[in-house]
Amino acid sequence: SCDATQLCNCSSMGLDFIPQGLMGKITVLDLSHNRIEHVRSQDLQQAVNLRALLLQSNKISSIDEDSFHSLGKLELLDLSNNRLAHLSPVWFEHLFSLQHLHLQGNSYRDLGESSPFSSLRNLSSLHLGNPRFSTIRRGNFEGIELLDKLWIDGGSLSQYEPGSLKSVKKINYMIINIRNINVFSAIVSDLLHSVEWLEVIKVSFSVPADMQLLRIMSSSFAKKISFKQTFLTDATVSEIVSILEDMPKLEEVEMIDCNLGGTGHWGIEIQANQSKTLRILTIRKLIIQEFYLFEDLHAVKNLVSVLTKVTVENTKVFLVPCSLSQNLLSLVYLDLSANLLGDQSLEHSACKGAWPSIETLNLSQNSLSDLGKTSKSLSHLRNLLLLDISQNNFGDIPDECEWPQTLKFLNLSSTQIPKLTTCIPPTLEILDVSANSLREFGLQLPLLKELYLAKNQLKALPGAVSVPNLVAMSVRRNKLNSLSREEFESFKEMELLDASDNNFICSCEFLAFIHQEARIAQVLVGWPDRYICDSPLAVRGALVGAVHLSVMECHRSLMVSLICVLVFLVILVLVGLGHKYHVVWYLRMTWAWLQAKRKPKRAPAKDICYDAFVSYSENDSDWVENIMVRELEQACPPFRLCLHKRDFVPGKWIVDNIIDSIEKSHKTLFVLSEHFVQSEWCKYELDFSHFRLFDENNDAAILVLLEPIQSKAIPKRFCKLRKIMNTKTYLEWPLEEEKQEMFWFNLKVALKS
Repeated sequence: SCDATQLCNCSSMGLDFIPQGLMGKITVLDLSHNRIEHVRSQDLQQAVNLRALLLQSNKISSIDEDSFHSLGKLELLDLSNNRLAHLSPVWFEHLFSLQHLHLQGNSYRDLGESSPFSSLRNLSSLHLGNPRFSTIRRGNFEGIELLDKLWIDGGSLSQYEPGSLKSVKKINYMIINIRNINVFSAIVSDLLHSVEWLEVIKVSFSVPADMQLLRIMSSSFAKKISFKQTFLTDATVSEIVSILEDMPKLEEVEMIDCNLGGTGHWGIEIQANQSKTLRILTIRKLIIQEFYLFEDLHAVKNLVSVLTKVTVENTKVFLVPCSLSQNLLSLVYLDLSANLLGDQSLEHSACKGAWPSIETLNLSQNSLSDLGKTSKSLSHLRNLLLLDISQNNFGDIPDECEWPQTLKFLNLSSTQIPKLTTCIPPTLEILDVSANSLREFGLQLPLLKELYLAKNQLKALPGAVSVPNLVAMSVRRNKLNSLSREEFESFKEMELLDASDNNFICSCEFLAFIHQEARIAQVLVGWPDRYICDSPLAVRGALVGAVHLSVMECHRSLMVSLICVLVFLVILVLVGLGHKYHVVWYLRMTWAWLQAKRKPKRAPAKDICYDAFVSYSENDSDWVENIMVRELEQACPPFRLCLHKRDFVPGKWIVDNIIDSIEKSHKTLFVLSEHFVQSEWCKYELDFSHFRLFDENNDAAILVLLEPIQSKAIPKRFCKLRKIMNTKTYLEWPLEEEKQEMFWFNLKVALKS
C-alpha cells in the first residue's frame, strides 16, 4: 500500500488492528475508516520517521501509554471520530514535532484535571470537542502559547472555568460551536486580545436580554468575525451591529448559512456610529424566512458608506434600494451573484449616483435577459473595470450598447449568445465568451490581450488582424481540425495558446517550424512549456524543442490504413481456420449442451411417449421408413418410434425438438452409415444427442450398423461415437434374408430392455 514517497494508504481496508512490520522509512500512514479498537505499544515502535498518522473514523477506545513514544518526528496526528473516553498527557509527551492534533468527535467529557498538551511546544492547530464535551478547566491549555487554529466543538459545553484559555497568547483563527450564551461570553472574555479571526457556529442570538452578555465582544481585538448557521431576529440585529461597530480593530464581517427571523423592521434602533475599521462585509446563503415582506434596508443605509468590499451571494436579493446604493460611497467591489436581479430591478439598483467608486461588479447567475438594458444601467459607473454577467440568459444581443468607458474585463460566458455583435465594447483587454454557441469570431478589438472562447462551435481561429495585441487565447473544446503555420504566425504577440480537446493534429512540419525559426523562437521564450497542441496522439504541454514525434504521429492516415488492413487479414485467417476445423459446429453444440444441462436428465416415466427415438441420415430414409418402421410398428405388441419427419413439432428449433424427443423416448436408436457421419444435418443438429446420452453414462443408446463402417472413418469431432463403437456391441444389418429374422429379434429385445 506504499508508494515511492513512502506514503502508505491503508484506508478503508476493514482492518481490526494496526498492521505489523511497519518499516522505519514510512513517512505517511493512513489507517482511517477501518475497525481498529486498540493501539498497542509495539504497533508503531519501528515507524521512527513517521510525519503523519491518520487514525480518524475507527473504533479506537484505548491507547497504550507508550504507543507514540517513538514518533518524535510526527507532525500530524488525527484521532478524530473514534471512541476515546479520556485523553492522557502521556500519549503526547514525546511528540516534540507535533504541529496538528485532531481529537474531535470522540466521547470524552473533559480534558482531564491538567493540560494534556503541555509538552506540545510546536503545536499549530488543535481540534477538540464532541457532542458530550461539557467541561473546560483552568489549566487545560497550559503549555500552549501560540496557535494558528483552534476549533472547539462544544455544543453541550456547560462548564467553563474563567481564565482557561488566557494562557494562549495568540490564536490566528478560532472556531467555536457553543450554544450556551454564558459559556460563549466567558470564552470570548478570555480571548479579547488573542484572537485574530473568530468564527461562531450554531449560536442563536434570539433573546435580547442575552445581548448584554455579548457586550464584552465590543472590546475584542479580532480583525474578522464569521457567523455560520447562526440565528438572528429583528430584536437582536441592532444589538449585534452595535457590538460589531464598537470593536476597535474589526475589518471584516462574514455571515454564511445564517437564518434571519423577521422582516428587517429595525427602525431607528441602529445608530449610525460607523465603524472606523470595518471595510468588508460578506453574506452567503442568508435565509430570510419572510423575505417577501422584508424592509428596504433604509435603516442601515448610513452604516455602509465606509465599506469597500461587499458580497451578498445566493440570498434571493431582487432589488438594492437606490438610496442604499448611493450611500455605498467607498465601495470598489460588489458581488451580487446567484440572486434574483432582473433588468428592471438592476436599473433601479444601479440608479444615478449609485456605487460611485465601484471597480469590480459581479452579477453572474441572476435573471438578466437584455444585454442592451444591462449595459445602459451600468454605463454611468465611471470607475468600473471588471464586470461579470456570466450565467444569465441573454440570447441574441443588440448591435449597439452603452458601456462605461473604463471597462477592461467582461465575462459573458454561459449566456446563450449565438453570435457576437458590435455591442461588445472596444475598450476591453480581457473577454470571456466561453460556453456559448458561437460559430465564428470577427470582432475588431484592438486592445484585447486575453480571449477565452472555450466550449463553443468554432471551426477556425479568430483572425489575427481583428485582435492584433492578443497575448493569450483559449479555444479548447471547439471543433477546430487544423492549426497551420500561417495562422500561428499571424498572431505577433501570442504567448499562450490553449487549443486542447479539438481532435486535430499539429503537423511535424509545424512543430519543427516553431522550434527552428529564430524569429518565432524569440517570441516563444518563456512559454513553450505552456504551449498546448493537443490531439489523441500529441504530447500535451511538452517543451516544443523536446518534442520528437513518432512515425505514428507524422503519418497517421497511413498507419491507420495499415492497421485496418492487418485487422482485416487477421479476421479473414480466423474465419478460414474456423471453417476448416468446424469451430462454429463446436460452439453451437456446446451452447445446446449447456442448455440441456439445466434440464432434468430424464423425464418422469409418465412423460415417456416413445419406445425409441430414431437418429438417421436422410440418405438412409428409405430403409428406415419402409423397412424398419414397418417391422417394428406392426409387431405384436407394436413399438412406438419417433421420427423427425413425422413427429417433430413444426416451427420449433430442431435442437429443441431433438432434446425433447430424446427425453420422451425410452431408447435412442442410431442408424449408422457413411451417409450418417458425413451429412450436414447430423453434423450440426442431430448429433447433439450424443452429448446428452453419452454424458449420462447409461445404456439408452442402440447402434444399428446399416453398412460396414470403420471407426477410423468417423470424423474426430464425433469422439463420443468413436468411443462407444470401440467399447459397446452393435447390431449389423445382414444382407442375407435368412439372417434378418435374427436381426429383428435382437433389435426388439434391445428396445424392450
